[in-house]
Amino acid sequence: MTGRPESLFPLFAGIETLEGVGPKTAQLLEQIQITRPRDLVFTLPHSGIDRARRVSVRDAVLPQVITVEVEIGKHTPSRTKGGAYRITVEDAGTSFQLVFFHARGDYLQKQLPTGQRRIVSGRVELFDGIAQMVHPDHILPVDDAEEIPLFEPVYPLTAGVSQKQMFKAVQGAMKRLPDLAEWIDPEQKRRANWPDWADAVRAAHAPQRSEDLAVTSPARERLAYDEMMAHQITLALARATLRRAKGRESHGTGRLQARVMASLPYTPTGAQMRAIEEIARDMAQPQRMNRLLQGDVGAGKTLVAFLALLVAVESGGQGVMMAPTEILARQHLESLRPMAEEAGVVLELLTGRDKGAERRAKLEALARGDIQVLLGTHAVFQKDVEFADLRLAVVDEQHRFGVRQRLELGQKGASADVLVMTATPIPRSLALAQYGDMDVSVLDEKPPGRLPIKTAMVSTTRMEEVVNHLRRAILDGRQAYWVCPLVDESEVVDLTAAEERFKHLRAVLGEGNVGLVHGQMPAADKDEAMAAFQAGRTAVLVATTVIEVGVNVPNATIMVIEQAEIFGLAQLHQLRGRVGRGTGASTCLLLYRGPLSEAAERRLTTLRDTEDGFRIAETDLEMRGAGDLIGTAQSGLPRFRVADLERQARLMAIAQSDARKLMSDDPGLTGPRGKAARVLLWLMEQDRAIRLISVG
Repeated sequence: MTGRPESLFPLFAGIETLEGVGPKTAQLLEQIQITRPRDLVFTLPHSGIDRARRVSVRDAVLPQVITVEVEIGKHTPSRTKGGAYRITVEDAGTSFQLVFFHARGDYLQKQLPTGQRRIVSGRVELFDGIAQMVHPDHILPVDDAEEIPLFEPVYPLTAGVSQKQMFKAVQGAMKRLPDLAEWIDPEQKRRANWPDWADAVRAAHAPQRSEDLAVTSPARERLAYDEMMAHQITLALARATLRRAKGRESHGTGRLQARVMASLPYTPTGAQMRAIEEIARDMAQPQRMNRLLQGDVGAGKTLVAFLALLVAVESGGQGVMMAPTEILARQHLESLRPMAEEAGVVLELLTGRDKGAERRAKLEALARGDIQVLLGTHAVFQKDVEFADLRLAVVDEQHRFGVRQRLELGQKGASADVLVMTATPIPRSLALAQYGDMDVSVLDEKPPGRLPIKTAMVSTTRMEEVVNHLRRAILDGRQAYWVCPLVDESEVVDLTAAEERFKHLRAVLGEGNVGLVHGQMPAADKDEAMAAFQAGRTAVLVATTVIEVGVNVPNATIMVIEQAEIFGLAQLHQLRGRVGRGTGASTCLLLYRGPLSEAAERRLTTLRDTEDGFRIAETDLEMRGAGDLIGTAQSGLPRFRVADLERQARLMAIAQSDARKLMSDDPGLTGPRGKAARVLLWLMEQDRAIRLISVG
């Protein structure tokens, strides 16, 4: 099947092929990403209005929406232009008024002739003791009463499109629903009590009561599951593609690892030992490893990654470790060099700065196999970089490295195992959505001897005290970070914020004591400022958030975050993790400008009360929602129309195991359920996945 299946053609036609949708409405709908009948099918009502028939308005608790049969009485046109045109009407128990503004009298005389009976439905309110229905939503002859649904769905709208138009367009799209073969595991479907796909769509658009609008209603849950399932099949295909590329079996001898272990001043945590066992086991398999190493700030990922690289070296091959920036690549070099020396392993750094003869020499040594572990930025992926025998690629800080890049990496080291490290604890539902193609190792213990970081909230009105506290700390030989916020997108403004703070602190703490690093500086100056701070030549480093990832200065024990209230929780947690890396007790001061909004207060108090990154991430997810949490645009996180990642986390886990099972039972998706799953992929527009099957 190379193209979209014919059964789906009607759903993928232009939106103006629907009855009652002209070019103008089509243009308006495009603003809310509706361009085809398919998009209407997945735009579910977000609430509903009870339009069940009443006998009378008399006993109703007002204001509320009421549907009632009335006899039409006297018309009272407005005395002023655009004023209220009133029509008195009588139901079975009382009389009330229908009110219209900017009304055309002749039109209303025709619609609502005195003496006739009509069904009217709309919101009734009391004004000066008189019940009024202003601009009824529905006015119908008694014989057409059933045109008003008893419970009317309410859709998300865009300016210029009314509920009526939207309802009509959706009804048009519903007429095109094909009957599709089932792609969900029959047992799962039976247990969850889910309807067939087309029935689920119809039920979701025709709620009978408010419970039918909940994410837990069977029809909605099924449609959410379909989205997750399509996404997880895509990830399972990416995983299969990576694994299909024949892996190398790398059997470590443990010899080099033992040397490094023996030299450590502490015992690795149980979580670290577990992770390295899982990784070594994967590396010994003939399929390629595709594993995520997820650990909280300071959980000791670097050691695990290095031991994994040693497995590659012990088995006679090479390893590469990739960092997102040059600063971090150099830092890996610093922290790994002592371990590499213990193990007797040749470690080199390759970045964009290596030029000419020096670069050539490194590339030759790499191609000969003389360099056993290479560290670098994405420069290690350039065309002319060739390894003698690449066994393992470790990728640090995943955020700039989505599924697509993972597939590309798969093509480069034709059979290298892949280990991705992320320092951002991610709640399980999101980890599954983002990294569902990977197996996950979690480091959830802190290495022994890490002291807790004392976190306090301090109002900016107490700035003087904070600066005095700093002055004393510097005299004791301690170092501090001072983070200035990125106030808005324009770097210029931030710059002045950081530079002002820098000048102020320099005036108070002494010229040579304060360094500055921000996004606009040339790379060399940035490295210079960082190096001076790392070497202890400057005591305070004023920075915009360029320092959040991975910087390691064990002697830095104070973190001041200015305007902490405008940072996200995960970011605050990352920044705090820059201190508490040495033997000294550390503090983190959250400087805020009052009064705090409720959300800001919750963020800051959560941070103050816990250091558990996974708990922080769960709170963050509850507060912000999934898209914001990892920045949907570049995260590779799917944009779901129906599924709700926060509230349906459990479904994502089921979808992952269902998708993986389907792929292992039917790798080519050629059986009956496999074919149905292909239709699902087309329906959900997972084109990348479809390409993978057609080439696979």
